[in-house]
Amino acid sequence: MNDTTTVIIVLLVGVVAIALIAVAASRQSRSRRLALKRRFGPEYDRAILFFGNPARAERELAAREKRMARFHLHELDDVTRQRFGTAWAAVQARFIDNPAQAVVAANDLIKEVMLAIGYPADDFDQRTADLSVAHPNVVQHYRAAHQLAESNQAGQANTEEMRQAVVHYRALFTELVDRRVAPPSERTLRQLPA
Repeated sequence: MNDTTTVIIVLLVGVVAIALIAVAASRQSRSRRLALKRRFGPEYDRAILFFGNPARAERELAAREKRMARFHLHELDDVTRQRFGTAWAAVQARFIDNPAQAVVAANDLIKEVMLAIGYPADDFDQRTADLSVAHPNVVQHYRAAHQLAESNQAGQANTEEMRQAVVHYRALFTELVDRRVAPPSERTLRQLPA
């Protein structure tokens, strides 16, 4: 074999190796993307729109999941569930006489439920990011309710908008109170591939 043939063979092996590495990386990236999309549902698409590119959105979603793995979420016991159910019924009854106050009470009750489950009491944006990990299909209700509640606080919400806020809060409330939380060992087994 002459030197030219050896160089050509080495170059071909190098090109094939690079191609195989690229294919493997692409498959791993696709697998990770599908896992995130499956895990976060509509929140995945929202993150891509918000962050502008899939890689950045995926890093953010993975960071959310990593943050939430540090917390010890737990199910509500039956007594606490009943207490929150009674409190929610009072919120809905209050709406008849004072819709604006009912919206404030609904928001406060959601925060109380989240704390009882084990979510940290951070600002709204962090709470929604945290909720998006375990409740990706209803977190949009929290955002919509919050936006309407802010209009309510500014005195700009009409009764129908306040009713919509309470409906959105109810969707999240039902999810939080009725949904069973996976034990920590099951949550850690569902970690996304790196």
